This record gives sequence, structure tokens and C-alpha cells, in this order.
Amino acid sequence: MKILFICKYNRFRSKIAEALFNKLNKNPKFSSRSRGIIKGRPVSDILHQIAKKMNFEIKTRPKGISTLDLIWQDIIVIVANDVPKKIFSGQKKYGKKLIIWKIADAMDNSKKEQKRIAELIEKKVKSLIKEFS
Repeated sequence: MKILFICKYNRFRSKIAEALFNKLNKNPKFSSRSRGIIKGRPVSDILHQIAKKMNFEIKTRPKGISTLDLIWQDIIVIVANDVPKKIFSGQKKYGKKLIIWKIADAMDNSKKEQKRIAELIEKKVKSLIKEFS
């Protein structure tokens, strides 16, 4: 089962979801990637610090979604509230399963706000893994 986490820029929400899923998932039949609708700037130092404190690592640079990603996936998880599901729901040849979390981006660049969102994503990822168990 291949899970594709999507957010707007692939520099915060989907990156966290992918890293946490890869850290917490113990089932070798599941793998994940993250992508953005638009390729974003590099991940911030604040996010790297948050990841370190939460015992995971952001290893890759932001990437934009490609046709190959859509072919690869079995499940798309839209992590963001600013990515319309319509982009994926009309793609019958790619759309196997679509999950929507609608998590808002950080309203500011404060470490506190970004940590709050990271913790929310962690809860969602844990729930997803439990659902697949």
C-alpha cells in the first residue's frame, strides 16, 4: 500500500506526515511519499528543530507532484486545507482512495504554532496507521 501525502508546497504539513508515517509505521507493506501542488522553498530551520524534538527527521527537499507519483500511489492523503480535493477526485485512473485532513498552515512562523500543527499531524498519522492495522 503506497500513501501519497499532499499539501500546498511540500515544505511543512505533508513533509511532517511522511516523516512521521515512515517513523511510526512498522508494516513493511506500507510506504509513503510527500509532495506539494507547488514545489516550495527549502524546509525551515524551525521545522528541523521541531522534528528533532519529536524524534523524527525531515530528509528530503520539497518536491512537486508528478504523473509518476499519481501512478505510484494507492491512497492520497490531502493533509492541507488549501488543496482542493477536486484536483484528485476527478482522476479516475489515479484515484484509488482519497483521504482529506484539512489541516491549516501555520498562521505565523512561530515555533509554538508550527509545533502545535506538527502534533496535530502526528495524531492523524497515528490514527491512520491504527486504521490500517
